[in-house]
Amino acid sequence: MTQVIDFIFEQYASYEPIDIALEITAVIFGFLSVWFSKQNNILVFPTGMISTAIFVYLLLKWGLLGDMMINGYYFAMSVYGWYIWTRKVDATHVTPISKTTKNEHQISIFIFLSTIIFVYAIYQIFDKWTSWTAYVDTITTAIFFVGMWLMAKRKVENWIYWIIGDIISVPLYFYKGLAFTSFQYLGFTFIAIFGYLAWKKHLNSNPQTL
Repeated sequence: MTQVIDFIFEQYASYEPIDIALEITAVIFGFLSVWFSKQNNILVFPTGMISTAIFVYLLLKWGLLGDMMINGYYFAMSVYGWYIWTRKVDATHVTPISKTTKNEHQISIFIFLSTIIFVYAIYQIFDKWTSWTAYVDTITTAIFFVGMWLMAKRKVENWIYWIIGDIISVPLYFYKGLAFTSFQYLGFTFIAIFGYLAWKKHLNSNPQTL
């Protein structure tokens, strides 16, 4: 058992204690954000903003540009999503959970392809094509960008993107030496599955939003 623990956490031997504490804090607020999202609760955004702000700082410090850009985008989209979720569509109702329209699917494809091009350009400029993880980063960044946009729009399909991206991120972050973050994405995977089922149930019980 000790060997397993050492294997998991030896990657933190060279980290500053404050950075470890910050990562744990960011993970906790990240879990809260995803949980509130599953519950269709507006607190998804303030908790998410705390988590992503911390991760932007840490990832910039550690030189993980792709991951940093993801979290910076999350922060910006959280501000946008907070507005969308509280915007009233009539005198008594705010923006409801709904299915992605054909036009929104097209925008999703555009966001996905544009993100890949953007991340590729950034990695070229900063000469970050030094590991196979950079290529995976490019794909996961594009997946998460679409997922976050759809979540901000309160679209049920956002969970599908989160599930795919989370599954890829579990081994990816462990390989990068971020065990706590890897465990976070493992938890995210299960919450995202239940989130998708919960939102689908809500949508089916409110057919007028289909």
